[in-house]
Formats: sequence, C-alpha cells, structure tokens
Amino acid sequence: MKARFLALLCLLIGVPLFADEKPKLPAITKTVMFNTPDADKILSAMQIFPVDNPWNEDISKLPVRKNSKAIIATIGAEKKLAYNLDMGFIIVPPTQKKIDVKIKDYADESDKGPYPLPDDAPVENWPLDNRTLEASQTGKENADRHVIVVDPTNMMLYEFYQGRKVGTGWECACEATFDLKSNKLRPDGWTSSDAAGLPIFPSIIRFDEVERGMVEHAMRFTVRRTQRAYVYPATHYASRLKDVDLPRMGERFRLKADFDINGFSPHMQAILKGLKKYGMYVADNGGDWRLSVAPDSRIKGLDEFRKLKGSDFEVVEPTGPNEGPRAKK
Repeated sequence: MKARFLALLCLLIGVPLFADEKPKLPAITKTVMFNTPDADKILSAMQIFPVDNPWNEDISKLPVRKNSKAIIATIGAEKKLAYNLDMGFIIVPPTQKKIDVKIKDYADESDKGPYPLPDDAPVENWPLDNRTLEASQTGKENADRHVIVVDPTNMMLYEFYQGRKVGTGWECACEATFDLKSNKLRPDGWTSSDAAGLPIFPSIIRFDEVERGMVEHAMRFTVRRTQRAYVYPATHYASRLKDVDLPRMGERFRLKADFDINGFSPHMQAILKGLKKYGMYVADNGGDWRLSVAPDSRIKGLDEFRKLKGSDFEVVEPTGPNEGPRAKK
C-alpha cells in the first residue's frame, strides 16, 4: 500500500519514482532562454537522442587507438585545455510560428523550412558579448554566429550557421534539423552548423547537468588542424590535410581513467566525470583543446580547465555502423 501511494504521489507532482527516471516534461507555452531555472526544469526532463545513440554511449571501456599518442601530439600534448562560453540556445513551445529563413551558402546541404525560429533567439556568444540581444542578432561580424532552437515537446532541434537578423527576417549560411527521438545522421558528406556534420545542442555543457553532478553525454571541442576524413557519427570533413596522425572529424577522446579529479570544484568534477565516461568529439576547426560551454554565469570553476593538458586524454576506437575512417580522396 505504501509503495502504491508513493508511486501515485510521484506521478501527481511530476517527480521520478526512481533515480534514473526523467521527470515529467513541463508544459511549454512561451520561449524560454537557456540560462534560466525554467530551462533547467525542461532540460532535466529531456531524453536527448535515444539511450543507444553515440552521444549517450559509455566509452570508458573502449580500446585506445594505436596512434592515440601521435594524434594527441599533433594537437599538443602539453597544451592546456580551454573553453568557449559560446553556445546559448532558445527553447520554443510546440505552437511556435514557423518562418522562412534565407539560406545563402549551403542550401543544397540544408534541411527544408519553414523553421520555428523566434524573434528572441540568441546568437552565439550572447549575452557575454556585452551587447544587447538585438545588437547581437544583427551584428555584421564574419563569425560562426550559431543559432540553436530546441523544441522539447516535439523533440526537434534546429541549428543555424551564421544566423543573422536582416530587416524583419532571418538569414543563415546553413541549417541542420535533427530529430532528437532518432539516431538518424546527416546524409553522408553533408555539413551542419558544425563542420563535422554533428549537432551542437547535445554536446553543450549546461548548468542543469553540472548542478546534478555529471555531464551525461559526449561533449564537443575544436582543434586547429584536422584530417581530410571523418568517422562515425560525423558526416563531413573540413581540411585538405592527409596526415593520418591528425584527428578526423568525429574523432572521440576521453579523459584517462586514472586522472585525479579530487580537488576540482563541484561543477568541474561533473564535467570531468563526463569526459571519462562519454568523452568528447572533434567537431570543428578552431582553437586547440577548446570545449563548448553554455554562456551561463551560473556555471562555476571553468578556469580549472587550465589544470588539464592534452596528454591527460586518449583517443578511442570508434564504434557504430560506420566504424572506421571514411576518408574522401
């Protein structure tokens, strides 16, 4: 009788009965910015991609690639880790109006609209770029300017590369739509808003998860030089270099199991635990060893990344239906 009462009570108040269960998704009736308590409640209730998706794969026991040390050396074994407070996003209700967006450069590798892109969508680096939202949306700088839109009710993700408001509308260089209920990849050879053809949102280090004590998915990072190849689950490369010791797009790294995380702050320990279990993907060309973090001032201790260096990581053998390199000659 007591167990039945507890189960009914949990159902009524939306609290999971078991620790590994997700809470009930709150009703979403308006746009919600990523760095808010309302967003935390929504995100903690989401199963982002199926549990057997590569982003959710436990890689802690996978074998190390034979040339792991050589790959690390091409990036910099002694270089310190760093982070970018760059990838904000907006959560939209299922009733969000869909609009047309002008796609300038990669229309043939973009998913068809219209898209539920709201007027208040943040652009990469806002609000920590010290600009108003409007100034950030209309900025003229030639940068990545990622815009990320999440529809948790329908479990859909919309990501825009070089998103910009022009007049009363939006334009971008590329748009990639992902079904968060599916393991379906981008078409082979297609880019996304990331050079590797991967989604960005599932990789972002967020406040709700570091507050819970562990980042429970693979993360993304950039390196300056990559190989002219990609490996599952990536679908695209962005390099002319053929050195086999350079990392491929989609290359997966993990923090070594014996790396001591004691002494790190709680939020950093949550990140480091995730890097041991889920690792991080090479997702784009950029600064070496730079991980993407939501520009959320509630996340603390990130400067402790400098206590880690490249040699603290190892490259693992890939898994999945497209296991192994998929180099284009």
